[in-house]
Amino acid sequence: MGRVVVAPDSFKGTWPAERAAAAIARGWRSVRRDDAVVEIPQADGGEGTLAGVRHARPEAELRGAGAVTGPAGTPVPGAWLDLGDGTALCELAIVAGMHLMPGLDALRATSRGLGEVMAHALDAGATRLIVALGGSASTDGGLPVLEALGDRRPPPGGATVLCDVRAPLLGPGGAAAVFAPQKGASPLEVVALEERLGAVVARLGADPSVPGAGAAGGVGYALLAWGATLVEGAPAMARLTGLEEGAREADLVITGEGRFDAQSSMGKVTGHALESFPRVAVIAGEVAVDPGVWSASLAALAGSRDAAIIEPDRWLEAAGRAAAQAWEDRGPSAFVRPG
Repeated sequence: MGRVVVAPDSFKGTWPAERAAAAIARGWRSVRRDDAVVEIPQADGGEGTLAGVRHARPEAELRGAGAVTGPAGTPVPGAWLDLGDGTALCELAIVAGMHLMPGLDALRATSRGLGEVMAHALDAGATRLIVALGGSASTDGGLPVLEALGDRRPPPGGATVLCDVRAPLLGPGGAAAVFAPQKGASPLEVVALEERLGAVVARLGADPSVPGAGAAGGVGYALLAWGATLVEGAPAMARLTGLEEGAREADLVITGEGRFDAQSSMGKVTGHALESFPRVAVIAGEVAVDPGVWSASLAALAGSRDAAIIEPDRWLEAAGRAAAQAWEDRGPSAFVRPG
Protein backbone atom coordinates (compact mmCIF):
# COMPACT_ATOMS: atom_id res chain seq x y z
CA MET A 1 0.00 0.00 0.00
CA GLY A 2 1.29 3.45 -0.91
CA ARG A 3 0.52 6.96 0.33
CA VAL A 4 -0.41 9.66 -2.16
CA VAL A 5 -1.07 13.34 -1.47
CA VAL A 6 -3.25 15.17 -4.02
CA ALA A 7 -2.48 18.89 -3.78
CA PRO A 8 -3.50 20.92 -6.85
CA ASP A 9 -4.09 24.62 -7.20
CA SER A 10 -7.40 25.73 -8.68
CA PHE A 11 -7.91 25.30 -12.41
CA LYS A 12 -8.77 28.98 -12.84
CA GLY A 13 -12.00 29.66 -14.67
CA THR A 14 -12.93 25.99 -14.52
CA TRP A 15 -12.67 24.19 -11.20
CA PRO A 16 -11.73 25.10 -7.61
CA ALA A 17 -8.79 23.28 -6.03
CA GLU A 18 -10.95 21.28 -3.62
CA ARG A 19 -13.06 19.78 -6.42
CA ALA A 20 -10.02 19.19 -8.61
CA ALA A 21 -8.31 17.29 -5.78
CA ALA A 22 -11.41 15.15 -5.22
CA ALA A 23 -11.69 14.22 -8.91
CA ILE A 24 -7.99 13.35 -9.24
CA ALA A 25 -8.17 11.26 -6.07
CA ARG A 26 -11.18 9.31 -7.41
CA GLY A 27 -9.24 8.51 -10.55
CA TRP A 28 -6.19 7.29 -8.63
CA ARG A 29 -8.28 5.13 -6.28
CA SER A 30 -10.05 3.46 -9.21
CA VAL A 31 -6.70 1.92 -10.22
CA ARG A 32 -4.94 1.53 -6.86
CA ARG A 33 -7.69 0.88 -4.34
CA ASP A 34 -5.45 0.02 -1.41
CA ASP A 35 -3.45 3.25 -1.44
CA ALA A 36 -3.99 5.90 1.21
CA VAL A 37 -4.94 9.03 -0.73
CA VAL A 38 -5.04 12.37 1.08
CA GLU A 39 -6.51 15.52 -0.49
CA ILE A 40 -4.84 18.82 0.47
CA PRO A 41 -6.01 21.50 -2.02
CA GLN A 42 -3.60 24.39 -2.44
CA ALA A 43 -3.34 28.02 -3.53
CA ASP A 44 -0.45 30.41 -4.15
CA GLY A 45 -1.76 33.21 -1.98
CA GLY A 46 -4.39 34.18 -4.53
CA GLU A 47 -7.93 32.97 -5.03
CA GLY A 48 -8.75 29.83 -3.04
CA THR A 49 -6.33 30.40 -0.17
CA LEU A 50 -9.02 30.76 2.48
CA ALA A 51 -10.96 27.77 1.11
CA GLY A 52 -7.82 25.61 1.09
CA VAL A 53 -6.91 26.45 4.67
CA ARG A 54 -10.51 25.89 5.77
CA HIS A 55 -10.49 22.46 4.09
CA ALA A 56 -7.26 21.49 5.88
CA ARG A 57 -8.30 22.96 9.22
CA PRO A 58 -12.01 22.26 9.73
CA GLU A 59 -11.87 23.63 13.26
CA ALA A 60 -11.26 27.13 11.83
CA GLU A 61 -14.30 29.42 11.94
CA LEU A 62 -15.45 31.64 9.07
CA ARG A 63 -16.32 35.08 10.42
CA GLY A 64 -18.53 37.51 8.53
CA ALA A 65 -17.32 41.09 8.22
CA GLY A 66 -20.58 42.51 6.91
CA ALA A 67 -20.81 44.45 3.66
CA VAL A 68 -17.50 45.88 2.47
CA THR A 69 -16.43 47.85 -0.58
CA GLY A 70 -16.12 45.67 -3.66
CA PRO A 71 -13.63 46.35 -6.45
CA ALA A 72 -16.22 48.26 -8.47
CA GLY A 73 -17.20 50.37 -5.44
CA THR A 74 -20.44 48.49 -4.73
CA PRO A 75 -20.91 46.42 -1.55
CA VAL A 76 -19.85 42.77 -1.39
CA PRO A 77 -19.94 40.35 1.57
CA GLY A 78 -16.77 40.41 3.64
CA ALA A 79 -15.34 37.44 5.55
CA TRP A 80 -12.18 36.20 7.22
CA LEU A 81 -11.08 32.91 8.75
CA ASP A 82 -10.44 32.61 12.49
CA LEU A 83 -7.78 29.91 12.93
CA GLY A 84 -8.53 29.61 16.64
CA ASP A 85 -5.16 30.71 17.96
CA GLY A 86 -5.63 34.44 17.56
CA THR A 87 -4.70 34.31 13.85
CA ALA A 88 -7.01 35.83 11.25
CA LEU A 89 -6.67 34.88 7.59
CA CYS A 90 -7.94 37.48 5.11
CA GLU A 91 -8.09 36.88 1.35
CA LEU A 92 -8.13 39.79 -1.09
CA ALA A 93 -9.76 37.87 -3.95
CA ILE A 94 -12.94 37.33 -1.93
CA VAL A 95 -13.65 41.07 -1.74
CA ALA A 96 -11.52 42.67 -4.49
CA GLY A 97 -11.06 39.97 -7.11
CA MET A 98 -11.45 40.41 -10.86
CA HIS A 99 -14.39 38.00 -10.88
CA LEU A 100 -16.39 40.59 -8.89
CA MET A 101 -16.11 43.27 -11.58
CA PRO A 102 -19.05 43.81 -13.96
CA GLY A 103 -16.42 44.85 -16.51
CA LEU A 104 -12.67 45.20 -16.17
CA ASP A 105 -11.57 48.72 -15.23
CA ALA A 106 -7.95 48.83 -14.12
CA LEU A 107 -7.97 52.59 -13.49
CA ARG A 108 -10.98 52.70 -11.19
CA ALA A 109 -11.06 49.31 -9.45
CA THR A 110 -10.28 49.53 -5.73
CA SER A 111 -8.67 47.28 -3.14
CA ARG A 112 -10.40 49.03 -0.21
CA GLY A 113 -12.53 46.03 0.76
CA LEU A 114 -9.46 44.11 1.89
CA GLY A 115 -8.56 46.86 4.34
CA GLU A 116 -12.11 46.84 5.69
CA VAL A 117 -11.94 43.08 6.30
CA MET A 118 -8.53 43.39 7.96
CA ALA A 119 -9.91 46.17 10.17
CA HIS A 120 -12.84 43.96 11.18
CA ALA A 121 -10.48 41.12 12.14
CA LEU A 122 -8.24 43.45 14.15
CA ASP A 123 -11.22 45.00 15.93
CA ALA A 124 -12.44 41.48 16.76
CA GLY A 125 -9.19 40.88 18.65
CA ALA A 126 -6.92 39.13 16.15
CA THR A 127 -3.37 39.00 17.49
CA ARG A 128 -1.83 37.88 14.17
CA LEU A 129 -2.80 38.52 10.57
CA ILE A 130 -2.20 36.44 7.47
CA VAL A 131 -3.22 38.27 4.31
CA ALA A 132 -3.50 36.42 1.00
CA LEU A 133 -2.94 38.54 -2.11
CA GLY A 134 -3.65 37.66 -5.73
CA GLY A 135 -6.42 37.82 -8.29
CA SER A 136 -7.01 41.53 -7.70
CA ALA A 137 -8.95 43.76 -10.09
CA SER A 138 -7.05 46.89 -9.10
CA THR A 139 -3.67 48.57 -9.63
CA ASP A 140 -4.08 51.25 -6.98
CA GLY A 141 -0.90 50.69 -4.98
CA GLY A 142 -2.91 49.59 -1.95
CA LEU A 143 -3.57 53.09 -0.64
CA PRO A 144 -7.30 52.34 -0.22
CA VAL A 145 -6.36 49.38 2.02
CA LEU A 146 -4.34 51.67 4.27
CA GLU A 147 -7.13 54.27 4.28
CA ALA A 148 -9.59 51.62 5.47
CA LEU A 149 -7.18 50.50 8.21
CA GLY A 150 -6.93 54.06 9.50
CA ASP A 151 -4.64 54.28 12.52
CA ARG A 152 -4.62 50.52 13.15
CA ARG A 153 -1.19 48.94 13.20
CA PRO A 154 -0.06 45.33 12.72
CA PRO A 155 -1.07 43.21 15.72
CA PRO A 156 1.41 41.93 18.35
CA GLY A 157 1.97 38.68 16.45
CA GLY A 158 2.67 40.56 13.24
CA ALA A 159 1.15 40.55 9.76
CA THR A 160 2.33 38.12 7.10
CA VAL A 161 1.39 38.72 3.47
CA LEU A 162 1.20 35.75 1.11
CA CYS A 163 2.17 36.94 -2.37
CA ASP A 164 1.23 34.99 -5.49
CA VAL A 165 3.99 36.66 -7.53
CA ARG A 166 7.57 37.79 -6.91
CA ALA A 167 7.16 40.98 -8.94
CA PRO A 168 8.49 44.34 -7.73
CA LEU A 169 6.17 47.33 -7.71
CA LEU A 170 7.65 49.36 -10.57
CA GLY A 171 9.35 48.90 -13.93
CA PRO A 172 8.99 46.44 -16.81
CA GLY A 173 8.47 43.51 -14.45
CA GLY A 174 6.16 45.40 -12.10
CA ALA A 175 2.50 45.64 -11.20
CA ALA A 176 1.42 47.99 -14.00
CA ALA A 177 3.53 46.71 -16.91
CA VAL A 178 2.95 42.99 -16.38
CA PHE A 179 -0.41 42.64 -14.69
CA ALA A 180 -2.52 45.72 -15.48
CA PRO A 181 -3.17 44.62 -19.10
CA GLN A 182 -4.75 41.46 -17.68
CA LYS A 183 -7.07 43.74 -15.72
CA GLY A 184 -8.21 45.62 -18.81
CA ALA A 185 -5.60 48.40 -19.00
CA SER A 186 -4.68 49.85 -22.40
CA PRO A 187 -1.04 50.78 -23.14
CA LEU A 188 -1.77 54.41 -22.27
CA GLU A 189 -3.47 53.36 -19.05
CA VAL A 190 -0.45 51.24 -18.13
CA VAL A 191 1.68 54.40 -18.34
CA ALA A 192 -0.80 56.26 -16.13
CA LEU A 193 -0.87 53.43 -13.61
CA GLU A 194 2.93 53.31 -13.46
CA GLU A 195 2.90 57.03 -12.65
CA ARG A 196 0.26 56.40 -9.97
CA LEU A 197 2.41 53.70 -8.38
CA GLY A 198 5.41 56.01 -8.47
CA ALA A 199 3.39 58.57 -6.54
CA VAL A 200 2.54 55.90 -3.96
CA VAL A 201 6.26 55.24 -3.48
CA ALA A 202 6.91 58.95 -3.01
CA ARG A 203 4.21 59.03 -0.34
CA LEU A 204 4.99 55.82 1.58
CA GLY A 205 8.76 55.58 1.18
CA ALA A 206 9.18 51.79 1.36
CA ASP A 207 11.46 49.88 -1.03
CA PRO A 208 9.49 49.16 -4.25
CA SER A 209 12.00 46.52 -5.40
CA VAL A 210 11.13 44.02 -2.65
CA PRO A 211 9.85 40.78 -4.25
CA GLY A 212 6.07 40.68 -3.92
CA ALA A 213 5.68 44.47 -3.68
CA GLY A 214 3.86 44.33 -7.00
CA ALA A 215 1.42 41.67 -5.84
CA ALA A 216 -2.28 42.56 -6.18
CA GLY A 217 -1.63 45.78 -8.04
CA GLY A 218 0.72 47.10 -5.39
CA VAL A 219 -1.22 46.07 -2.27
CA GLY A 220 1.88 44.09 -1.33
CA TYR A 221 3.86 47.33 -1.36
CA ALA A 222 1.35 49.21 0.78
CA LEU A 223 1.26 46.44 3.39
CA LEU A 224 5.06 46.33 3.40
CA ALA A 225 5.07 50.04 4.20
CA TRP A 226 2.42 49.38 6.89
CA GLY A 227 4.78 46.98 8.63
CA ALA A 228 3.86 43.58 7.24
CA THR A 229 6.27 40.89 6.05
CA LEU A 230 5.96 39.69 2.44
CA VAL A 231 6.47 35.97 1.78
CA GLU A 232 5.90 33.65 -1.17
CA GLY A 233 2.38 32.30 -1.03
CA ALA A 234 2.83 28.69 -2.18
CA PRO A 235 5.40 27.61 0.47
CA ALA A 236 3.45 29.41 3.20
CA MET A 237 0.24 27.71 2.08
CA ALA A 238 2.01 24.32 2.15
CA ARG A 239 2.85 24.94 5.81
CA LEU A 240 -0.60 26.30 6.73
CA THR A 241 -2.44 23.31 5.24
CA GLY A 242 -0.08 20.59 6.43
CA LEU A 243 1.12 19.75 2.91
CA GLU A 244 4.76 20.23 3.86
CA GLU A 245 4.46 17.68 6.65
CA GLY A 246 2.18 15.33 4.71
CA ALA A 247 4.49 15.24 1.71
CA ARG A 248 7.37 13.98 3.85
CA GLU A 249 5.38 10.83 4.56
CA ALA A 250 4.06 10.38 1.01
CA ASP A 251 5.32 8.23 -1.84
CA LEU A 252 3.96 10.75 -4.36
CA VAL A 253 2.55 14.27 -4.49
CA ILE A 254 0.12 15.01 -7.33
CA THR A 255 -0.20 18.71 -8.06
CA GLY A 256 -1.60 20.79 -10.89
CA GLU A 257 -3.08 24.01 -12.22
CA GLY A 258 -4.93 25.40 -15.21
CA ARG A 259 -1.82 25.86 -17.35
CA PHE A 260 1.70 24.66 -16.70
CA ASP A 261 4.15 27.02 -18.39
CA ALA A 262 7.31 29.02 -17.74
CA GLN A 263 5.54 31.12 -15.08
CA SER A 264 4.72 28.02 -13.03
CA SER A 265 8.19 28.05 -11.52
CA MET A 266 7.82 31.68 -10.40
CA GLY A 267 6.21 31.18 -7.00
CA LYS A 268 3.28 29.04 -8.15
CA VAL A 269 1.95 25.92 -6.43
CA THR A 270 3.13 23.47 -9.08
CA GLY A 271 6.61 24.95 -9.29
CA HIS A 272 6.94 24.84 -5.50
CA ALA A 273 5.96 21.15 -5.46
CA LEU A 274 8.52 20.32 -8.15
CA GLU A 275 11.24 22.16 -6.22
CA SER A 276 10.34 20.72 -2.82
CA PHE A 277 9.14 17.13 -3.06
CA PRO A 278 11.05 14.09 -4.34
CA ARG A 279 8.31 12.47 -6.45
CA VAL A 280 5.71 14.61 -8.19
CA ALA A 281 3.05 14.23 -10.87
CA VAL A 282 1.75 17.29 -12.70
CA ILE A 283 -1.82 17.51 -14.01
CA ALA A 284 -2.74 20.69 -15.87
CA GLY A 285 -5.44 21.94 -18.18
CA GLU A 286 -2.63 22.53 -20.66
CA VAL A 287 1.05 21.57 -20.41
CA ALA A 288 3.03 24.18 -22.35
CA VAL A 289 6.51 23.20 -21.14
CA ASP A 290 7.93 19.88 -19.98
CA PRO A 291 7.95 19.73 -16.15
CA GLY A 292 10.54 16.95 -16.21
CA VAL A 293 8.26 14.43 -14.49
CA TRP A 294 5.18 12.48 -15.50
CA SER A 295 2.45 14.90 -16.51
CA ALA A 296 -1.02 14.91 -18.03
CA SER A 297 -2.77 17.59 -20.06
CA LEU A 298 -6.55 17.65 -19.71
CA ALA A 299 -6.80 19.25 -23.15
CA ALA A 300 -4.84 16.35 -24.66
CA LEU A 301 -6.89 13.74 -22.81
CA ALA A 302 -10.18 15.37 -23.84
CA GLY A 303 -9.11 16.07 -27.41
CA SER A 304 -9.32 19.85 -27.07
CA ARG A 305 -9.16 22.65 -24.53
CA ASP A 306 -12.87 23.38 -24.94
CA ALA A 307 -13.82 19.76 -24.32
CA ALA A 308 -11.74 19.70 -21.13
CA ILE A 309 -13.39 22.90 -19.88
CA ILE A 310 -16.89 21.54 -20.50
CA GLU A 311 -16.28 18.40 -18.40
CA PRO A 312 -13.43 19.15 -15.97
CA ASP A 313 -14.47 16.49 -13.45
CA ARG A 314 -14.38 13.77 -16.08
CA TRP A 315 -10.93 14.64 -17.37
CA LEU A 316 -9.40 15.32 -13.97
CA GLU A 317 -10.55 11.87 -12.92
CA ALA A 318 -9.13 10.43 -16.14
CA ALA A 319 -5.81 12.13 -15.38
CA GLY A 320 -5.81 10.62 -11.89
CA ARG A 321 -6.34 7.17 -13.42
CA ALA A 322 -3.53 7.77 -15.91
CA ALA A 323 -1.15 8.80 -13.11
CA ALA A 324 -1.93 5.66 -11.13
CA GLN A 325 -1.48 3.50 -14.23
CA ALA A 326 1.88 5.16 -14.91
CA TRP A 327 2.94 4.32 -11.35
CA GLU A 328 1.89 0.70 -11.97
CA ASP A 329 3.63 0.45 -15.34
CA ARG A 330 6.75 2.59 -14.90
CA GLY A 331 7.24 2.83 -11.17
CA PRO A 332 8.36 5.77 -9.01
CA SER A 333 11.21 6.77 -11.33
CA ALA A 334 8.72 8.34 -13.78
CA PHE A 335 7.87 10.91 -11.12
CA VAL A 336 11.40 11.99 -10.19
CA ARG A 337 12.76 15.16 -11.77
CA PRO A 338 16.19 14.69 -13.36
CA GLY A 339 19.05 16.34 -11.53
